[in-house]
Amino acid sequence: MMITEDADADWMSRALALAETARGYSSPNPPVGAVIVDATGIIGQGATQPVSGPHAEIVALHAAGERARNATMYVTLEPHSFHGHTPPCTEAIIAAGIARVVIATLDPNLRVHGEGVEQLRAAGIEVVVGPGQAAANRLIAPFAHWLRTGQPMGIAKFAMSLDGKIATRGGESQWITGPAARTAGHRLRQACDVILVGSGTALADDPLLTTRLPDLDVDKVRHPLRVLLDSRGRVATNARMLMPKSADGTAMPGAALVATTAAAPAAWRAALAAQGTEVALLPADEGGHVDLAALWQLLGTRGALTVLIEGGSGVLGATLAGDLVQQVVTFIAPRVIGGVSAPGPVGEPGWARLDDALRLRWDLVERVGEDIMVTAEVVDRNRHDTSPAM
Repeated sequence: MMITEDADADWMSRALALAETARGYSSPNPPVGAVIVDATGIIGQGATQPVSGPHAEIVALHAAGERARNATMYVTLEPHSFHGHTPPCTEAIIAAGIARVVIATLDPNLRVHGEGVEQLRAAGIEVVVGPGQAAANRLIAPFAHWLRTGQPMGIAKFAMSLDGKIATRGGESQWITGPAARTAGHRLRQACDVILVGSGTALADDPLLTTRLPDLDVDKVRHPLRVLLDSRGRVATNARMLMPKSADGTAMPGAALVATTAAAPAAWRAALAAQGTEVALLPADEGGHVDLAALWQLLGTRGALTVLIEGGSGVLGATLAGDLVQQVVTFIAPRVIGGVSAPGPVGEPGWARLDDALRLRWDLVERVGEDIMVTAEVVDRNRHDTSPAM
């Protein structure tokens, strides 16, 4: 098989597509894809399996079998080189007789960073690093952030009109965006570990916060942990997102957690626990609300890599001001709602000066049906280089 830069880019694109299928499923491990090719084409491929399951390289090696000898492996992240939940992937690659390994990006985990490459080269394997690096870094950004901070990456998501309104002055908000945008929102849920709302949203909308993707088989749909912020116990225990069973008596997919404070009635907390809803009693901030930093720390210890913040404006305002958001995903509809009293997506506290306002860096702008989906990265003021530390 002719080895060219174009061929490397094409095969790595396939590996990246496989890694995309593992987003969310692999937490707290990063999503990784691997493809093994010989002169005939693909002979093995795979993606990272849920924790304690095999890594992408092992899945691909098992599929290739004896044909892996003298073949080329394309992998989106540097193969790990130490014994963890699974044996080192580098050992398996060497034992299989792989002749060449093309790696999109190095592992941000300092236990691996560069060590995997060195082990492979020491065994006489040709190693190339770099093809597909930008896309691979985007995929593992939550993992890199978790390694650096011990906390999940916050993703603020909202839909608004072209003039920045999330509802009319009369409170009507469903639906500002079209069906394609709403489906894209559910695909975002599918890829996240946690989905977060405040008590205001729960009271106003009584949302399910489940993932609804009819084009996927039921067993492939992933439901993030539903987290409700309710510092005073305002939301009824039979709110749909908290109930262990849906209205038709079937078990609710996924799990729910209520983050609250000592200000919430003990009887309310006990009723939640009795129905199987987990309650996390956390410190209160100066305003009496749940200390969000404490919640992020708790979620990080559980291996959550991503928190999807779906509102409302108070929660978005607090998480953005608290430096808990690293990415903003906005769906913009071709509508103008108008009205001074019509609400915007981000509430208090906000910033008094433009120089202090949160700065973003455009990442992706896409047409989604009749709407536009904009993804932007928050510029970290404490770092000159805001890309994951590779």
